Amino acid sequence: MSQTETVSPLHALYTRRSVKFLRGPAPKPEELDQILQAGMSAPDHGALRPWRFKIIRGEAIGKLADMALDAVKRSGDPRMTPEKEKSVREWMAGVPLFLALAAKIDHNSKVQEQEQVIAAGTAVMNVLNAVHMLGYGAFWSTGLGTYVEEVQEKLGFDSLDHRFLGFLAIGTPACAVPKIERPDFRDFTSEWTGA
Repeated sequence: MSQTETVSPLHALYTRRSVKFLRGPAPKPEELDQILQAGMSAPDHGALRPWRFKIIRGEAIGKLADMALDAVKRSGDPRMTPEKEKSVREWMAGVPLFLALAAKIDHNSKVQEQEQVIAAGTAVMNVLNAVHMLGYGAFWSTGLGTYVEEVQEKLGFDSLDHRFLGFLAIGTPACAVPKIERPDFRDFTSEWTGA
């Protein structure tokens, strides 16, 4: 889908897919504003607005790579081999924009923590859809130390009050995005009749 192509909203939802390999350009500042504003329309029990986004771009991406990959290695994760680190650094170097994602938990609210995290997740989904509708690509990654407390702390999401949800990589698809065959909703749906 090109940035000038007009499609129906449902078509846009049906054709959205994750795009890992990205390059510049990133969304323009006014487009990024629209993308982030789309997140504000998420369903949100109690109007807590638990979603938190941290924009990471330019030289900060290299600093993120250093910080996150070093923290993962210090955590003892055996999957962070030198080859894996090299490949992650190369991938990150091509991505023009990252959003760090978190749910800020209101421990004094009657709204269950799970609902607050779900609200943040739906805000991220709105962001992903807006990225796609504007003709860009995105990839939600829980790599880069999402489950290493040091990473979320250094991003400013203290672990007592936040549940860290990972990163969105955002940019222009680096190659053609093949269509994907989606499953039929009927395979995942049943009707309850009260019996």
